[in-house]
Amino acid sequence: MAAAFLGLDPGLIVILLLMGCFGGFSAGLLGLGGGMVLVPFMTMIFTARGFAPHLVVHMAIATSLATILFTSMSSMRAHHRHGAVLWHVARLLAPGIVVGSFIGPWIGKQMNTAALSLFFAAFVAFSATQMLLSKRPGGTRGLPGTPGMLAAGGVVGLLSGLLGAGGGFVSIPFMTWCSVRIHNAVATSAALGFPIALAGTAANIYYGWHEPDLPAGALGYVWLPGLALVVVASMSVAPLGARLAHRLPVAKLKRVFAGIFYLLAAYMLWKALQY
Repeated sequence: MAAAFLGLDPGLIVILLLMGCFGGFSAGLLGLGGGMVLVPFMTMIFTARGFAPHLVVHMAIATSLATILFTSMSSMRAHHRHGAVLWHVARLLAPGIVVGSFIGPWIGKQMNTAALSLFFAAFVAFSATQMLLSKRPGGTRGLPGTPGMLAAGGVVGLLSGLLGAGGGFVSIPFMTWCSVRIHNAVATSAALGFPIALAGTAANIYYGWHEPDLPAGALGYVWLPGLALVVVASMSVAPLGARLAHRLPVAKLKRVFAGIFYLLAAYMLWKALQY
């Protein structure tokens, strides 16, 4: 009944559920929060549904970020059961992350669709390259002091809030650069997804509250019907990805994801060139 009222046909429901499964699996497996996958697909869906062109990418980013509120908890619990989350590191990064995640959507609001699409495409391509190269930093450097961790958290939060991602594309390389084991970095990144999503979603609701061209079912820039369906699927699959992260050859799987990310980056670049 609710789906019919909101105009969701069965085909769209299936697409959103499948998209949620893929995003949740990648979030659990790679600690990337799923946003890198969800934003381009949501952009396609919102465009097809006839959302206002100047809001399509902004709403895709906001809705993607809101899903991480739920998927991060599911993925975090699975990683915590393996004892892989470094909670002392998460606590040091969290304050800066909250501040940055609230500022990121404000910056995004100032950008037009073309600029935001181009910026997103660049970061997806960057993340794909990082996964493809699979470079591991050497040396014995440790984590910085409290001011450095606050600054690092601010950067992670700002970029995550701006791009609708869970922050793993920045926080994982940062932690491994500071000699944190990759499995601990992925697990801790999953835990950081919640404060990122909480602050970023609150910002996206606030900044989009008085937007006159929002479609039915929107709360600020967050599209609730899509959020609900993606979350149901993502939360079901994210723990599986987290468990498999400790069993599968993640380095090989990253090459597959890198190829997918390059395709998604190409789509967002094409989207940018349309405006």
